[in-house]
Amino acid sequence: MKKLVLFLSILVFGSSFAMAESAKEVLDKCAATLNTKEGLKADFTMSSAQYGSASGTIAVKGRMFHATTSVAAMWFDGKTQWTYMKKNDEVNVTNPTEAQLQTINPYNFINLYKNGYKYTMTTADNAYIVHLTSTGKKQISEMFITVDKKSYQPTEVKLLQGKKWTTFTISNLKKVPMSDASFKFSSKDYPTAEVIDLR
Repeated sequence: MKKLVLFLSILVFGSSFAMAESAKEVLDKCAATLNTKEGLKADFTMSSAQYGSASGTIAVKGRMFHATTSVAAMWFDGKTQWTYMKKNDEVNVTNPTEAQLQTINPYNFINLYKNGYKYTMTTADNAYIVHLTSTGKKQISEMFITVDKKSYQPTEVKLLQGKKWTTFTISNLKKVPMSDASFKFSSKDYPTAEVIDLR
């Protein structure tokens, strides 16, 4: 009887461990598709209980990104973030945390998932759905990353911050060569904007 219990325990925990490994492998492959020297562009739609809804385009190159919606534009060069609000014609300058970046940049999960999260995974018809749960105190306690089975590109990122969910739907992802300068705010393009430094 003890041998049977031991065998079943090994089977159950062994399967869980294998699933966790395969979930991380999927995220590793997904991250590899996003880490290009040229850069990437995509369309996105965001739905958030905290921030409302928005849609637009996003360009990503390593840790840098530039997002544009109908009401705002954002640039992040790896350290500094500029947020231009069209309504007020002003630019806020900040040094955001990883959690703050995740609520703006759906691809920022590639900088988070390797530390402080455990993994489980399910599959749909054409996608892997990886569920990340934080193992400690993190601003983002849970994430669901939906990854296309063929391309290993992310198609949806859903994250829980506090008690509120934010969902990004991503489409039309393609490689596009971009210079590093395109991820910095240029005052020449917004000559009347008031710049507010919040760092």
